[in-house]
Amino acid sequence: MRLMSIGCVGLWLLASGASAQDLKPWRHGVIEPKGDAGFMLMVGQRDFAARHGLKIDIVAMKNGALAHKALLAGELDSIESSPGAAIVAGARGADIKILGCDWPGVPHGLLVRPGITRVADLKGRTVAVAAPGSLPNLLLKAVLEQDKMAESDVRVANLGGDLDRYKAVLAGVVDAGIVAAEFMAAAPKEIRMLVRGHDILPNYVRLCLSATGRTIRTRREDVINFLAAEMDAIGYAVAHRDATIALTRAAIRAPPDDPRPAFAYDDTLKSGLIDPTIAMPLGKLRWMEEMLFKAGSLKARFDVTTITAGDIRDEAARRSLQSK
Repeated sequence: MRLMSIGCVGLWLLASGASAQDLKPWRHGVIEPKGDAGFMLMVGQRDFAARHGLKIDIVAMKNGALAHKALLAGELDSIESSPGAAIVAGARGADIKILGCDWPGVPHGLLVRPGITRVADLKGRTVAVAAPGSLPNLLLKAVLEQDKMAESDVRVANLGGDLDRYKAVLAGVVDAGIVAAEFMAAAPKEIRMLVRGHDILPNYVRLCLSATGRTIRTRREDVINFLAAEMDAIGYAVAHRDATIALTRAAIRAPPDDPRPAFAYDDTLKSGLIDPTIAMPLGKLRWMEEMLFKAGSLKARFDVTTITAGDIRDEAARRSLQSK
């Protein structure tokens, strides 16, 4: 499997005098960067990893499925991806552990074309989503259920990533689509976000940090230090708007006049979509397990606590700068 590195830690040496040669390598996978990438890439900047004894190499993955395959194959030490995929993998016997969740909220929503002013107007129309069991599909299902509509009332089109779905709505190829809110920054006035995902799915967790049980057993200290570095980095990102937006622009090669990075940053904080403490939201994870079971992604009920490592998260919190 070919992995593409998109960032590495800026080696500002530890105050304790550790050199670059003393830092332990750590390969961390993230899903292809978007307009809020600055939050997830910040751990590869400054001395966030170095002060915890690590040199982090951040690797971009096309999607969550590839990220989980790379993790389980030992090609990555950790990943940031949907906990839903981790739950499904764990239920099938995969050696995966959720360390904590840094993105507890959903930035996506239902984008609609002119003439659609309520969910009922979608009847008989085409809505762009993604692969079965993914966030866009679950969000559309929840939107329809709230309005007492069946999935058969709309035509569903699998159109890949957020940008593909956004372009399809703009071009009139589809009547609506589930896309990330960042695209509203550049959307024409006649295109509107009819429903916000965090309002419809308040228990849906977007992203968590995961490692394998084997890595925890063989590199426990490094796992704890990685998570502590993430807490420090996300805490910094939340407090430093300009630096985070600049990192996003560099990561997605956005021109200076692209409004998405600033919009995504402000919307993330305003909507409470990011958590620097990387908490372990067991109640929400149990809710996601129930959703996956109802959707047929799980053949039987599954105890999510068997794939969580709350002790790692708690020790990382004690080492994080946020606790100082």
